[in-house]
Amino acid sequence: MDCKILRLKEVVLMTGLSRSTIYAEIAKGNFPSQVQLTGSRSVGWLESKVVQWIESRLTHKD
Repeated sequence: MDCKILRLKEVVLMTGLSRSTIYAEIAKGNFPSQVQLTGSRSVGWLESKVVQWIESRLTHKD
């Protein structure tokens, strides 16, 4: 399986969203949920899910 885990900084750069907006959208069910990495505070996002989300935003704009 070929998957990359993105950290918050990378997700912010890819999406142009702020940290608080990302978490607000997760809470509303409008953005991919983060995955637990190690410990209780270390999280990341699957790159493929973030890319799918971005692509879905592009198709809604057409």
